[in-house]
Amino acid sequence: MKIAVIVSTFNWPEALQLVLTSLLQQTILPDEIIIADDGSDEATRHTINLFRKKFPIPVRHFWQTRNGFQKTLIVNKAVAATRCDYIIQIDGDIIAHPHFVEDHMDAAEKGFYVRGSRTLLDKYTTLEFLHQNRSRKIFPFSSGIKNRLNSIHHRSLSQMFIKYKRESGNVHGCNLAYWRKDFVAANGYDNRFKGWGHEDIELAARLVNAGVLQKKIKFTAVCYKLPHD
Repeated sequence: MKIAVIVSTFNWPEALQLVLTSLLQQTILPDEIIIADDGSDEATRHTINLFRKKFPIPVRHFWQTRNGFQKTLIVNKAVAATRCDYIIQIDGDIIAHPHFVEDHMDAAEKGFYVRGSRTLLDKYTTLEFLHQNRSRKIFPFSSGIKNRLNSIHHRSLSQMFIKYKRESGNVHGCNLAYWRKDFVAANGYDNRFKGWGHEDIELAARLVNAGVLQKKIKFTAVCYKLPHD
């Protein structure tokens, strides 16, 4: 099974540095990383080029002209371009736990898409990451965490909380995984979405209607979300 991590981003290269740093520190690297860029300026391109030199795997950059919020369109382009079997999708404001990719590999199951959780960081902790200490470690009892339960990483405990559902309304695109063939069968994201909204939930609804059910995981595939306007 070949795995691609798709990172959607727009004009926040400082956060993208944190995302790519966390992916560089994974216990198991994916087969490729694809940056789905919704019209960022040259600072983002420069950041990606710097990190390309650090990774032993391909880091690919797909860019489109900015025309409002069109994450759906650029992610569709990214999925169309990869030949990996399995997609782990995150946003450009996510710091991944070191076992994030490995956990998603373990959670992958035919006939299901995976819905992960996120830990919300407060603005002060985010500023520290961005401007002072990018290598700071986060623990379940660290300061600056708003929903502490989601920051616990415990593989054995996670097995007790796996839920299989015909569900789509609780999906976050910042921690989502699916088989590429299922994404294609559901016809991907709806390109008519312009502006931030429920594009991830709508995708999940069509996956469910295509016979792909949700596998909800907890205490594994942990990630930390940076707040922003």
